[in-house]
Amino acid sequence: MEPLGKTFLWIGAFFLIIGAIIVFGSKLPFISSLGNLPGDFKIERENFRFYFPFATSILISIGLSLLLYLWNRFIH
Repeated sequence: MEPLGKTFLWIGAFFLIIGAIIVFGSKLPFISSLGNLPGDFKIERENFRFYFPFATSILISIGLSLLLYLWNRFIH
């Protein structure tokens, strides 16, 4: 039962962090600028709107890869 409890604690901590980012994210300058980076594509026409956050996706991917690398390096 102990591993299950630890898993629930980690999941709870993860959701706490995500919730804090959602609530307070608009007040942080680096979070509020995501989605408006120079490499994000926006095409707006009369009856058509296309948005592809290319640079934001790459930045989030690099951040998550670094986080998972550090997690794997220090936990295992």
